[in-house]
Formats: sequence, C-alpha cells, structure tokens
Amino acid sequence: MLLKNLASLTLVALSIHLGAGVVRAQDTPRNGGELKFVVIMTRHGVRPPLWTDEQLNQYSSQPWPKWDVPPGHLTSHGAALLKLFGAYDRAQFAKAGLLAAKGCADADKIYIWADTDERTISTGRALSEGMMPGCGVKTNSLTEGEADPIFSPLAAGIGHADQALATASVAGRIGGHVDALLEAYRPALETLQEILLGCKPGAKCPSAGLESKLSLLTIRPSLGPAKGDKLAEMKGPIATASTLSENFTLEYTNGMTGNDLGWGRLDEAKLHQVMSLHTVYSDLLRRDPYIGRASASNMLSHILKSMEQAITSKPVAGAIGKPGDRVLVLAGHDGNLSNISGTLDLSWLLPGYQINDTPPGGALFFELWRQPNGEYQVRTYYTAQTLEQMHNATPLTPENPPAVAPVFLQGCSAAGPGMACGWKAFQRKLETAIDPTMVKQ
Repeated sequence: MLLKNLASLTLVALSIHLGAGVVRAQDTPRNGGELKFVVIMTRHGVRPPLWTDEQLNQYSSQPWPKWDVPPGHLTSHGAALLKLFGAYDRAQFAKAGLLAAKGCADADKIYIWADTDERTISTGRALSEGMMPGCGVKTNSLTEGEADPIFSPLAAGIGHADQALATASVAGRIGGHVDALLEAYRPALETLQEILLGCKPGAKCPSAGLESKLSLLTIRPSLGPAKGDKLAEMKGPIATASTLSENFTLEYTNGMTGNDLGWGRLDEAKLHQVMSLHTVYSDLLRRDPYIGRASASNMLSHILKSMEQAITSKPVAGAIGKPGDRVLVLAGHDGNLSNISGTLDLSWLLPGYQINDTPPGGALFFELWRQPNGEYQVRTYYTAQTLEQMHNATPLTPENPPAVAPVFLQGCSAAGPGMACGWKAFQRKLETAIDPTMVKQ
C-alpha cells in the first residue's frame, strides 16, 4: 500500500528514539496529574484544489480529476475523516477524565471557533459531530467570508507589518538566491514534471502535442514584497510546485485511486519526493520567523489567555470561550500552524510525512495538566492521521492510533516524558514570542 513501508520504517525509528516520551491525553502522568484543558489548533480537512481547472490544466497533459464539492470546500470524505478524529479525541479525553465517555453532559464544555471559509466551518461541525454526536455543539465563527483577526490578522487590519522587512527575512534564509532553489530541488521538480506531463524532463518533454503546456523548470523565479494582506511573495518553480504537489496529497487523502490519482503515474516514492516542494515553500513563506510572528501573535495571545482562564476559572480578557470550558478547538489552515511553529521555533516529524508537514486535519495540541502540588504543566504535541488512514478512512483506535509527535519548546520544555513545560515557563515563552502590536483583544 502507498507509503506503508516508509511509514512503518519511520514509526520504528521514532519509537526507538522517543519511546515513553510520547505523552498524550490518554497517558496520565505517573505522578497523578489531572488533565484540565486542551487547546486544539487544527487544519481543515481534505478539500479540492483552490485553482480553477483552467489554471491547473496549463501544467498537465490531461485534465485534473473532478471532485464532489466546489473548489476549496470540505469533501464528504474529508468530513468523514474528521468525524473519526473527533470520536478518537473524545475517547482519549474520556480516558484522561476530561470528558464523559458518552452522552451530551459535557457538550457545553467544548467551544469551537472556526475561520470563515466553508471548509473551516464544516471542519468544526464534523469534528463536533464525531466528538459529541447528536449533542448540537455549535461551531462559532464570524460571517462567512469575513476576515477573522484570529486566523487572518493582516487581512483584518491588525498591526502594521513591514513587507520589505518580511521579504528581506525570507531572502536572508536563502542567501538572496531565489534561483538557487531550482537546482536545490531539481530532482523533486523533475519528478513532479514527469507526473504532470507523462514524460521525463528533457529535450523531448513536453512531447509533441503538448507544446502549449507550461514547464515548471522554465518558470522565472522571483521574490519580493506582496500586495494586499500578504507580506512576501515568491513566484516561480517552487511556488507553483507547492500548489500542484499539495493537490496530489489531497487526491490521495481523499481516497482517489487509478487515473484520478496522478493519472496513474503516482507511486510511493514519487509522492513523498514531491511533498518536499510544498513543505519547503511553507517553511520559507509561512514559517519564516518575521512572517510567522506578524501572522500568529494574535492567535497565540488568545490561546494563552484562554489557558489562563482555564487555570483561574474566571473570565480573562482576550480568552476564547468561557470559564469552565475543557476543550477549545480552533479550526483554521495549514498556514496558521506553520505561522505558530515559526514563531515558537517548533518542529515535528510524523511517519510518512516531511518535517513540519501540515496535512489535512492535522492539529497542534496544547494540554494543560494540574499536578498534585497544584502547579500546572503544558504538554504540546502535533498529531495527524497517516496518509494510509486518510486514504482508506480507517477508524482510529488505541490499536490503530493517529500519528503523534511530542513537540519541544526551546527554553521551556523539560527532558522528561511529554517534554512538558512548567506553566510559568510556557507563559514566558509565549509572551516573549508574541508581538503586542499585532494583538487585538
């Protein structure tokens, strides 16, 4: 099965290195700590490509497959996957004593806030239906299509980030040589080109009859300040390949097979190779420390205030939800996750994925644990269904769990199980990282 061998090998390696260090909600700390509150920052589920067929077909020898929903909407397969994830989370929270195992008694203890796209709102609904079936947990959001300051602070007019400085920050990470990315990632670009056009890159590709198709290898690269609410803009092979390679991941995670999956030209090795094109683009344009801080500070401030509210059990200005809530779900985008990881200098690696990959439905968890002495700790981890689990819509169980990676916070995490941070150290970590000029209560 696609990626099965690679995922198995990676999982074995992670198990050897991490062992008992992987602590999740179902793993109560040995000293009897109590799970009090969880923040889940999740990417939306599987969606179709955002580009139109006309845009996509410029780069491929054959038309792209048809999807069951409009561009950018959550698919029915994607909704089913999220329900499986929600049910699994409920079971683990129940095992840790955070929520009851069944019924709706704790429905008012779950607060969901989603960005205003259809796919994020539908993601919140699917997760809540999996977690609390039939309980009517509401997915809250601003008006559909409105710029939400939590997920899109720049579009909402929060702060005054410097586009020239953001561009310089990205340029500095590649030595100012945006054209060098073409050579650094040429093997992956050539593989992607082969999947798209059905011919090996060279003098005879595109082949006869495909002269009108665009070649990734001949697009002129550029980097400069962006327009509108973006800070920096990269054009060229890597930027275009990021979108096209992500589309193949979406095809696979939507359960597509045969000709609908890369026109039958996609295999395990090729998919894993081209995925690197999406992650490098995300690393440069979303995980960049300057861009990340400008884009994630407002969300991180709200997350921190929400955790403070959970500790004090009293209303805190800037918190999302109400005192007494036990689970806060923020349904957003892969960009939000990358912005946070860049701001806090976080990294993770899941079996079968690239480092810092953010697949559909993947989520960053911040768990707040109260120790017997009354002190609080925060455990942070990233989790996602494996590609195989998403492709096959496999139910998640303790015997077949999603992939999970504990996340180390520099200057905060300890060396023990779960890489936990003391609450005060976690608080300082976030307060230091947050740019107060980019925060709106």
